[in-house]
Amino acid sequence: MLEAVMHGLILALGLILPLGVQNVFVFNQGASASRWTGALPVVVAASLCDSLLILMAVYGVSLLLLSMGWLKMILFAAGVLFLLYMGWSIWTSAPRPASSDKVRLPARKQILFAISVSLLNPHAIMDTVGVIGTSALRYEGNDRWGFTVATMAVSWLWFMSLATAGRWVGSLDRAGGILNLINKISAIVIWVVAIYMLVQLMISS
Repeated sequence: MLEAVMHGLILALGLILPLGVQNVFVFNQGASASRWTGALPVVVAASLCDSLLILMAVYGVSLLLLSMGWLKMILFAAGVLFLLYMGWSIWTSAPRPASSDKVRLPARKQILFAISVSLLNPHAIMDTVGVIGTSALRYEGNDRWGFTVATMAVSWLWFMSLATAGRWVGSLDRAGGILNLINKISAIVIWVVAIYMLVQLMISS
């Protein structure tokens, strides 16, 4: 069991550390919130989505879904549209003063965007299937559950840490200059990913 848990922890950490749309968005919302709880919707939504993807990968459901070519095309197309819209929303968002009691994006929008970047990103799904799903095959019974829970725990702790780090940066930015820069960088990263997904969609069609 211990070996399975440690394997899950290290593997999940290696997958989640690189810069991606999820990480950028969670950090951005943490920086834009006047309180850490303001970013709680995006933290919970992103963590739940990751947990769902991990469960689907470990038990082979996502591999079955991605074997359907038409479903992959829909995922790519919907993902591109969501990312383009999300990038535009973040780019045009005016950073709020540190004393504001409102977050830049309402809870509903945070949740919608978090779900879109988690579940409408075929590359993230395939990474989860290819790495976590195949790695889980070596375990059975309680060991597989230990591996699965460990990988899910990394997502929850990581997104909470990202939001906390973002909130700390945001609290230092009284004038809003840093937040404005974070918004622009976040939007650019999101658009780059959207363009890459669009190219992949055109190649595979």
